[in-house]
Amino acid sequence: MRYDFGSDNTAGMAPSAVEGLVRANDGFARAYGADDVTARAADQIRQRLDADAEVRFVFSGTAANAIALSMLAFPFEAVLAHNAAHVCTDETGAPGFFGHGLGLIGLPGFSGKIDPLALKAQLDEPEVGHRQPPAALSLTQATEYGALYSEEELRHLIEPVKLRGHGVHLDGARLANAAAAGFDLKDIARLGVDVLVFGGAKAGANCTEAIVLFDKSLARRLDNRLKQAGQTASKARFLAGPMLGLLESGDWEAGGAHANLMAQRLAEGVATRSRFVLAHPVEANAVFVRMPAEAHARLNALGWACYAFDDGSVRFVCSWATTTEAVDELIEAVAGLE
Repeated sequence: MRYDFGSDNTAGMAPSAVEGLVRANDGFARAYGADDVTARAADQIRQRLDADAEVRFVFSGTAANAIALSMLAFPFEAVLAHNAAHVCTDETGAPGFFGHGLGLIGLPGFSGKIDPLALKAQLDEPEVGHRQPPAALSLTQATEYGALYSEEELRHLIEPVKLRGHGVHLDGARLANAAAAGFDLKDIARLGVDVLVFGGAKAGANCTEAIVLFDKSLARRLDNRLKQAGQTASKARFLAGPMLGLLESGDWEAGGAHANLMAQRLAEGVATRSRFVLAHPVEANAVFVRMPAEAHARLNALGWACYAFDDGSVRFVCSWATTTEAVDELIEAVAGLE
């Protein structure tokens, strides 16, 4: 492929993340997360969230999400999520595996944002002994379709859930893009989210994600849970180091802002210079285009990596490493499709 717009996972590590890893490699350090690098990275996250939270670094977003959900629901209960959420479509049943059978209830909503009326209808369903009742809500910011929840939209979803005594999880795989687009990270704790997955991989780290527990009662025996799940790194500083590099340099936010800007540039070019239309508003770093399968195949044949998404549109994802030259060449390629 000439350029890869298939995912923000395909970009390498940002220079500041590499530097953070190299610095973490210097000398000896205590194992299993008891080192200074891990502590500093956790403090950087707490500062951005303005919250006294427990923070642990793990190897993948799937593990982080699944373990988080297993803390919020019993095996005979279920988690409410958008039907296109990563936990529903791309984690191969990991929430049920780590949660020993917990279920997922998919909800509709445009651009990956849960429809409040659909949520209310599900919460109002009578509980019976033959179905898994909801016990938690999972939200995604930014969504799988690149949309952003406003503070008010999140509040209208979280409040009715909390009033029923249920927990709330936030998948922040692309939280850096949401923050760069204006989302206030301090709202997460204020709104009552219990556990957050603070994304690193898509922001320019290696494979690092952080589990952030605002509800410290969930942290009881957390390290035992992570160890059993194979998510306890003996040399934890090598997970935390790249994240620390991104956060201390400000590149976590700057990379998200750059990716968002590249997506806006691409969306404007597609909308004004091609015959294709955008399928969703472009609010973060992803662009979805309504494109016939033949045109998509032709674009792939020309060397451009992008793929059909769940709703049938073609997804293009920008990252911290996407260049204006690559975007402009892609616009020319899309404009030239018949």
